[in-house]
Amino acid sequence: MTDGREDMLRDGRRVTLRAVQPADAALLAAGFARLSEESRFRRFLSPLRRLTPRQLEFLTRVDHRDHEAIGAVAVEGGVETGVGVARFVRSAVRPHEADLALTVSDEWQGRGLGGLLLRRLARRAREEGVTRFTADVLAANGAVLHLLRSLGPTTTARDGTQLTVTVELVPVPEERAGRTVPAAS
Repeated sequence: MTDGREDMLRDGRRVTLRAVQPADAALLAAGFARLSEESRFRRFLSPLRRLTPRQLEFLTRVDHRDHEAIGAVAVEGGVETGVGVARFVRSAVRPHEADLALTVSDEWQGRGLGGLLLRRLARRAREEGVTRFTADVLAANGAVLHLLRSLGPTTTARDGTQLTVTVELVPVPEERAGRTVPAAS
């Protein structure tokens, strides 16, 4: 992943958030391999065991306009490790809407990384004219539901154990004034 900026999490650990590029396929695959079965299921809503080459290509070949992906990387012992990804894919029918997905490695959950990734992604979405996110989430995934509600007003539709959450992306005051907003740390 390239063009990053370092941010500090609640526990003092540092990560670099940066745009996902095709060269990140191996980093993404390694991060996926470290996910627990539960985390994989929560992200893909199915028992996915591995990412296929086609899936890796889709997840890393993004145009940063209609499909944006921001990855979080930690450097531990001189080795780069992918620890989270947030992405949106714009709707072809409703260009102001985008599907949202978030994954944080199990050992990095509960440190504020998910919120950091989502805030950065929401800012990018607003820059690209996206004003609404939709996300399919397991009803039992309270942590992600809380994060989504922190982005703006939400509506929820239930289908069994799955929810479709719609989030209105409200501009932050600095964006309304037309100024660039530094990412929150």
